[in-house]
Amino acid sequence: MSCLFVEQLTVIDCAYLDSQRGLVGQSWIVDLELEGALDQQSMVLDFGEVKKRLKRGIDRSVDHSLLVPQQAAGLSVARTGEELALTFETPLGRYEHRSPATAVSLVDAPGIDAASVTAYLVPRLQPLLPANVSALRLHLREERIDGASYRYVHGLKKHQGACQRIAHGHRSRLELRVDGIRNRALEEVFARAWQDIYLGTQADIVEWSNGYLRFRYTAQEGRYELALPENRCDLLDSDTTVECIAAQLLERLSGELPQRRLEVRAYEGVMKGAIARTPP
Repeated sequence: MSCLFVEQLTVIDCAYLDSQRGLVGQSWIVDLELEGALDQQSMVLDFGEVKKRLKRGIDRSVDHSLLVPQQAAGLSVARTGEELALTFETPLGRYEHRSPATAVSLVDAPGIDAASVTAYLVPRLQPLLPANVSALRLHLREERIDGASYRYVHGLKKHQGACQRIAHGHRSRLELRVDGIRNRALEEVFARAWQDIYLGTQADIVEWSNGYLRFRYTAQEGRYELALPENRCDLLDSDTTVECIAAQLLERLSGELPQRRLEVRAYEGVMKGAIARTPP
């Protein structure tokens, strides 16, 4: 038997429900190993096929999905046709989510972590492999971040792809520069404020009462709705693309440090993002 490996095949950007933290954004880097006999090309599997088959399988499964731990206490799930609705009671408050069923991954576990997501993925990916491949091993890991990071969840109703889903998220680094010098103390302050946050667009609010916010919109995939405690949200008066997030952070930073030359480098998950700068 031979063993093939691929590091950083893809990144899973998703959100998950957690009994203690509520709604959490996450970005997992995916490494894999394939073990098997050599084929007629003297390969376990061509690297192009690995990317085509397995990356596509992951993208169509948990990526940009809401991961729900089916064994968690306080969870109620109901499916009507192609739509799935859930309620999740936590010490932080109640979370409600309604969407096309394709936007949710129901994981048979008490909680969501790298191990439970790996166990969910492997049997779904194995049928995509040729017969000579006898073993698939996945490793999900977080990016090593030297400095501040935060986790956020959002939805982009105008997006034509999976980003339209109202509850998908990211684990992201943050870099702030003042007069050309990186300010790690400010990074920590801003990152703490957005730890496990839902970034919502004010125009999508349909109800705001008794300490809860309800967002609703219709996108290409269907109708989306999310209700959660207002103290777990921050609101933008724009869409919540990473470009708009960087601009919002710059505006807030400018309010604290007027007349300074500022730069915000906001990441959306791993190795991608947007930059906002004050005019020269």
